Amino acid sequence: MTESPATPTPELDTEALRQRALAALLTARERTTLLTDSVDDHELAAQHSPLMSPLVWDLAHIGNQEELWLLRGVAGREAIRPEIDGLYDAFEHPRASRPSLPLLPPAEARSYAAEVRGRALDVLESTALIGDRPLVEAGFAFGMIAQHEQQHDETMLITHQLRSGPAVLTAPEPPRPTDAASLPAEVMVPGGPFTMGTSTEPWALDNERPAHVREVPGFFIDTAPVTCGAYERFIEDGGYTDQRWWAPEGWAMVREHRLTAPQFWHRDGGQWLRRRFGVTEPVPADEPVLHVSWYEADAYARWAGRRLPTEAEWEKAARDDPASGRSRRYPWGDEDPSPERANLGQRHLRPAPAGAYPAGRSPLGVGQLIGDVWEWTSSDFLPYPGFSAFPYREYSEVFFGPAHKVLRGGSFAVDTVACRGTFRNWDLPVRRQIFSGFRTARDI
Repeated sequence: MTESPATPTPELDTEALRQRALAALLTARERTTLLTDSVDDHELAAQHSPLMSPLVWDLAHIGNQEELWLLRGVAGREAIRPEIDGLYDAFEHPRASRPSLPLLPPAEARSYAAEVRGRALDVLESTALIGDRPLVEAGFAFGMIAQHEQQHDETMLITHQLRSGPAVLTAPEPPRPTDAASLPAEVMVPGGPFTMGTSTEPWALDNERPAHVREVPGFFIDTAPVTCGAYERFIEDGGYTDQRWWAPEGWAMVREHRLTAPQFWHRDGGQWLRRRFGVTEPVPADEPVLHVSWYEADAYARWAGRRLPTEAEWEKAARDDPASGRSRRYPWGDEDPSPERANLGQRHLRPAPAGAYPAGRSPLGVGQLIGDVWEWTSSDFLPYPGFSAFPYREYSEVFFGPAHKVLRGGSFAVDTVACRGTFRNWDLPVRRQIFSGFRTARDI
């Protein structure tokens, strides 16, 4: 029931940690640049959906958060553009209202973000990463900002999915599994205690902390996320017209919006098609279903005679090592994600077929727990016992409660720096534009 130590160990190699922070910041900025340079200035400043910000807002917001936390917070420097703080405060202005704000135009937003980044790298070079300052201990502030930028890179990729027009982003196909036909549909996860959350991962965010013991009864869980082909059977069996499977709020959503399938799907004759980053293609039967709300995931699970796993069940399946009795950082062990283990980092721009990445499976044989699709769980987003907000309560604390459901595991749009076996995501149960899927579970 112990938690494995974080790697690398910051107490032993602060220079390696500094290089890790540098690499994470540079990787995030490379992706931000691709996502914003791939469209013209008009598209950059446009709002492609009231659910999302204009891409140019995300760009300047990334720079503003970096300035707030690294230049002002860590280094104590004077503000570069204090007059824009309010414009890029995510809590002050809802997404739908942001196009009406006097935002920095594209060239100015790029210049501002670049200026902040240059100064931030100087701060990283000169800051001691060991000491009595929690904000910089083990490079936390730099890791937090790299994660923040990558989270907005995922948000901007969602905006690219929502925008109309031809494709501007391309990526190679993900690997196909070689043993998918022989994999069991589900495995049993033995009951018992396990260590959930973390107290040792240096860049873990506040809602992942602290590590604590959870007692989880035994259960069965799918070895892969639910596929488009399986979900299509739910549709064809009248899933969207049968009130029995739906929570009341979900049924109201279906009726109000006349939903008949996941977002971006449409039927052409006898075939289901979907739009993906400006390209229309047949729905791939063996790929995990994507762009479904919590209500849709819950309805499918009920139709299938199953249920969504709880958050604790998901993490036990992903981290618990029955042989050693300790919780790993990832399903495959403590090593960082790599291309042969997980579909992350917007490397492929789509989920891999169910059964892919055998090197990333858990000791019990549960696969694709990290990457591919965010997985809805049945759990509300709540604090762990002993939770303490850090470094600001607006990151997690203001979202706690029954209004938000937890998603776990990350998607193909998430970078490795913002994806761990303990990482927690959350959203409203009506959300469909996110890169969300699910797997199901059942009691023993």
